[in-house]
Amino acid sequence: MTFGLLMVALAPVLFGASPTIRRVVLGVTAIVTLAAMMWLGVPAGWLAFTVVVLAFGFLASERNIAWLLPFSIVYPLLGVWFLWGGTLWGPIFVLAGPVLGWLAWRLLGSRAPMLGVIAAALVTVIFWLFLAGDAATDAQALIPLAIEPVRSDRFGGFLLSLTIGVAGIALSLPLGIVLALARRSDMFLIKSLAVMFIEFIRGVPLIALLFVASLLLNYFLPPGTSFDIILRVIIMVTIFAAAYMAEVIRGGLAALPKGQYEAADALGLDYWKAQRLIVLPQALKISIPGIVSTFIGMFKDTTLVTFVGLYDPLKSMSDAVRANIAWKGIYWEPFIFVGAIFFLICFGMSRYSMYLERRLQRDHR
Repeated sequence: MTFGLLMVALAPVLFGASPTIRRVVLGVTAIVTLAAMMWLGVPAGWLAFTVVVLAFGFLASERNIAWLLPFSIVYPLLGVWFLWGGTLWGPIFVLAGPVLGWLAWRLLGSRAPMLGVIAAALVTVIFWLFLAGDAATDAQALIPLAIEPVRSDRFGGFLLSLTIGVAGIALSLPLGIVLALARRSDMFLIKSLAVMFIEFIRGVPLIALLFVASLLLNYFLPPGTSFDIILRVIIMVTIFAAAYMAEVIRGGLAALPKGQYEAADALGLDYWKAQRLIVLPQALKISIPGIVSTFIGMFKDTTLVTFVGLYDPLKSMSDAVRANIAWKGIYWEPFIFVGAIFFLICFGMSRYSMYLERRLQRDHR
């Protein structure tokens, strides 16, 4: 259900320009998701919920794809709740943090724009750190909204790889854009910090960062703090991919003619409007092959989590082979099966990037 609804959330982001592709993707998603749920015998309430969301996805796809954007924004928190369980009030109050930050920005942004941005960030972070947890606990005591919590050691196989891969892809791209802009900044301190971060991360193997996430990170946290191992791995994979992403995007920024920056200045645009309206759209289009290559490499590197005690597809498959006498003498078929699934996913990302390049091509106009 979680990954079926993920395709509904991605429809306006990845397939917003092609109704035909949206129909195919949502149709296949609906058939596979509902068939799997009925075969597994899920409760009728969750089956009805999935039917409603998929039906709304089809309706919005045909009428106005922008109707799905609120669901795309909320889905990351819903997906975490679906997978890890627990109380629903946790994601609700996590979402409340940016709302309060936006209110702070509205109150102060008109008078002092920079102060408004700083206030918005501080309000959001302070609410998350000191108020969200207690508020979720109190709300749960008043109105119970919870499902069975799932421990991280029960995650495994492609569920784990897809969870880490999707989270890493979604988080590393915006972080990489920020790092690329920081590295090209004229401010010495910001540029120096960005260069040190990028070069340090690129100079350290991913497996070393995963060991840091598994063994050393808890030493820097307050005593008694419980920091989920999968969340720690997602953070390290994200910053690792973001460092490479920053260099790919910096190449796209460097490839733009100087006249594009001068045109933005001539129009009287400030820095952020110039980046948002003129520079970044062209730089990201140039960088599409490198961005997708980074995504593919990161998704394949999710198999390295086996070294920190998580059950990736290869580890799960090899353990299953050794645990059952019926698999005796069969060694290479399961690994070919796992490799075929990885190939299909990575090949799909590659073909989508080629489609995106063709759709964004404007040289003939």
